[in-house]
Amino acid sequence: MNKKGKGTDIPEKQQGGVSIKRFALTYVVLMGIFFFVIGFVPLQRVFDVNGVYTGMITKITAKILGVAGIPAVCQGSVIALPSISLDVKFGCNGLEAVMIYAVAVIAFPASWKKKALAILAGLVIIQVINVLRIAGLAYAGIHYRQLFEYMHIYVAQGMMIAVSFFTFLGYLHYATPAERKDH
Repeated sequence: MNKKGKGTDIPEKQQGGVSIKRFALTYVVLMGIFFFVIGFVPLQRVFDVNGVYTGMITKITAKILGVAGIPAVCQGSVIALPSISLDVKFGCNGLEAVMIYAVAVIAFPASWKKKALAILAGLVIIQVINVLRIAGLAYAGIHYRQLFEYMHIYVAQGMMIAVSFFTFLGYLHYATPAERKDH
């Protein structure tokens, strides 16, 4: 019997389980550290993680828009299009979604090899979808201006949270030992 007298006959420590409290505490502490690193102005002056990240995302998005036949010019965080300009900020650049995912991966017990591979794979998955999301918003801004704000605030933001969540669920399936999946 486990501690509560319910569930499996395997004690909690032998199940390889992690306490929810430990996961939550690790998650909150790491998110705090990541937000500090990204938002602390003196650190930004040395290396602006968010600025570099945003620059990469806007350049990639502008190139994809160009390939799709939509002329786009990128300068820093701004993508200038024929009838609208998008200023990609933190929260829209995908870095927050990657942080949410990566911190959850780090907080969940698994080997560091699995964690590193999962963070890399999650970064690629989340950012590919994010770049397509920004390109879709650019398209909506040009062709469906009346829907742009609705799509940006309600659809696109929720979509990135869902992508992070479902990518993490995929990681849980990957990182959980086979004997635990049966429980």
